[in-house]
Amino acid sequence: MAFSGFADEAFTFYEGLLADNSKPYWTSHKEIYERHVRAPLTELCAELEEEFGAVKLFRPYRDVRFSKDKTPYKTHQGGHTGEGFYIQIDADGLMVAGGMYAPTPDQLRRYREAAGSDTFGGELQAIVDDLRSAGMEIAGDRLKTRPRGTAPDHPRLDLLRHRSLYAHTGWPADPWTADPAEVITRVRTSWRRLRPLVAWGRDHIGPPDFTR
Repeated sequence: MAFSGFADEAFTFYEGLLADNSKPYWTSHKEIYERHVRAPLTELCAELEEEFGAVKLFRPYRDVRFSKDKTPYKTHQGGHTGEGFYIQIDADGLMVAGGMYAPTPDQLRRYREAAGSDTFGGELQAIVDDLRSAGMEIAGDRLKTRPRGTAPDHPRLDLLRHRSLYAHTGWPADPWTADPAEVITRVRTSWRRLRPLVAWGRDHIGPPDFTR
């Protein structure tokens, strides 16, 4: 089926889950999740697949084995491409992102080597600056200090502190989400803007591992 937008039920489902993250709530509202969250998100991703690659949706269940938080369900539905593009729907609205997530130790080493070099690091700095200028937020896990062996006056010290690096933007759950053309346009435009960051990561680090 063609993507037809997100109804209000998608967002109210997650509002309810935030208030009652329990199996009884999930069981009694699972049909709403399947119909108004997972199905339309799958259809949206299918519309974008030709340009950005297939999107794999995450399971809605949390892995609570090693977590103090034992709530069983994720309060968002996310999906990713193998290249590093990401999309998410939750109670607040829709969010898209792209970049480097949870790198392996070897990927992190390659990242710092590339980001520290004048040529490749300069390219990354320009990409990050362009994304900031476009209104995107630069995020990721960062060291509070500098990486071992890095000079305190390194011109890209801020980038070298990152242990993950991605950019994201999002939009609130307003009536526009019911307009399929508007949703597709916003996601496609944002992913195109994120493509240089995703491509830089692919070329210098390798594809992200979303199973970590």
